[in-house]
Amino acid sequence: MPATDFQLFRDEQRSNWVRLRTLVALRWFAIIGQVAAIFVAVRFFGLQLEVGLAALAIMAAVVANLISIYLYPENKRLSETEATLWLVFDLSQLALLLFLTGGLNNPFAMLLLAPVTIAATVLHLWNTIFLGLTAISLTTVISRFYVPLIDVNGAILELPALFQFGFWLAVLIGLVFLSLYARQITSEMNAMAEALLATQLALAREQKLTDLGGVVAAAAHELGTPLATIKLVSSELMEELEDQPELLEDAMLIGAQADRCRDILQSMGRAGKDDLLLRQAPMETIVREAADPHLHRGKSVQFDIAPAEGAPLTQPIVTRRPEIIHGLRNLIQNAVDFAKSEVTADLSWTTDAVTVRISDDGQGFPQSVIGRIGEPYVRRRRQSEDGARRPGYEGMGLGLFIAKTLLERSGAQIDFGNRRRHGHASWTGQATGGAIVTVIWPLDVLQGQPDLASAPLGENQRFDA
Repeated sequence: MPATDFQLFRDEQRSNWVRLRTLVALRWFAIIGQVAAIFVAVRFFGLQLEVGLAALAIMAAVVANLISIYLYPENKRLSETEATLWLVFDLSQLALLLFLTGGLNNPFAMLLLAPVTIAATVLHLWNTIFLGLTAISLTTVISRFYVPLIDVNGAILELPALFQFGFWLAVLIGLVFLSLYARQITSEMNAMAEALLATQLALAREQKLTDLGGVVAAAAHELGTPLATIKLVSSELMEELEDQPELLEDAMLIGAQADRCRDILQSMGRAGKDDLLLRQAPMETIVREAADPHLHRGKSVQFDIAPAEGAPLTQPIVTRRPEIIHGLRNLIQNAVDFAKSEVTADLSWTTDAVTVRISDDGQGFPQSVIGRIGEPYVRRRRQSEDGARRPGYEGMGLGLFIAKTLLERSGAQIDFGNRRRHGHASWTGQATGGAIVTVIWPLDVLQGQPDLASAPLGENQRFDA
C-alpha cells in the first residue's frame, strides 16, 4: 500500500476509536462533580450563586446523555464530526457553568483543559486545532465577562487583576502544551503499535512462505519416485507402440504430463529447499536467499564471503529462521533502491560471531534522519534527493523498522551508518560514500543448539490436515 494511502487509512481509523459509551460515562462523572461543587459552595460556604441557571446548564448535559443512551447502541463509535461536536458541547457547557460561577475566579476553570486534551488524542489535527481555538476563545470571554462570586457577607470574591491575567495565561499555555504533549505521545504509541502489527504480518507471511516451501519440497521428494516410474513406463510404451500412431500419441502425452509435473514441482521449490534440510543452512545460503528477489532490478549485487582473520575456514551452519531472511531482504531492498549501480553484501564470521554488512554506492542515509533510522513512519527526508533517486517514492521508514525489529528479535545488533569517501561530502560537510548497515549475531544464537551441522536430519514427518 502506498505511503499516502496508508496514512489516509490510519487517519480514517483514528476518528472511529472513541466509543459513545466512554464519553457518556465521562460526562456522568462531570455532572456528578458539578452538582457536588455547587451543593458544597452553597450549603457549606454560603456562596450566592445563580443556582437556577447553573442547574439548567447541568440539566442540558443530563438531557444530552439521556438522548445519547436512548438513541444509540452502547457499542456505537463516534465519527470524526460526531466526536468533535460532542467535545464542543462539553466545552461550551463547562464554559457556561463557569460564566455563572465567577469565570476564571473559579478554580475549576482548569477543567477546560480536559475536552481539548481528549481531542488531541482522538481527532484529526484540524479538528483538534478548531477545538483548541474554541477553548481559547471561551476562556478569554469568561475572563472578562462573568457572574461574580459573592460570599455570605455579600463581598465579591475576585482575584487581583494581575492574578486573573496570570491564570488566564496559564490556562492558555496549558491548553497548548497538554494538547501537543498528548497528541505527540498518542501518535508515537499508535505508530509503534501499527508498525509492530505490520512486522507481525510480515513475519507471518515469511513463515507461511517457508512452510509452503517445505511442503512443496516434501511433495517433490515423495512424488519423485512415482513420476520417474510413470516416465519410464511411458518411454517403454512409446517404443512398443511405434507402429500404432493413435496409442503412441497417448503414451507421449503421459510422458509429457509427467515432465510437466516435475517442472512444476521444481519451479515451486526452486531454491533447492528440502523439508527437514530447510531447518538449517550455511549462512551464505540465507544471505543469498534474502537477496534473490532483488538480483535482477538493474543494480549489481555482489557477495563477499570470507572468514575473519584467525577464524575457521568452514562456513557456519545456522538455523534458517524466517525473521532473519525477511529482515535481511528488507535491508538489501533498501540498498538496491538507493544505490547508483552496485550493492555489496559482505559475510564474515569468527569463532563466536557472524557479521553481515550491506553497503551501497548511493548518497548514504540523509543526515536529517540518520539518528532516527529504525523508527516507524520517519518522513522528514530531503524530498528532492529521494525523489530524484526513487521517483514517486514516499518512504515512511516502515521497511527499515520491520527489518530492525525482526533482526533484533533474532538476537542481532544493528548499526546504521554512512561510508566515508575522500573528496565527497554531504551538505553537513561529512564525507559519505553510500549507506552501510552492519548486522552482528552471536554464533550460538544463530545456531540455536551445539553441533547443529553434524546433527542428523531424521525422517520426514507427515503433515496432518
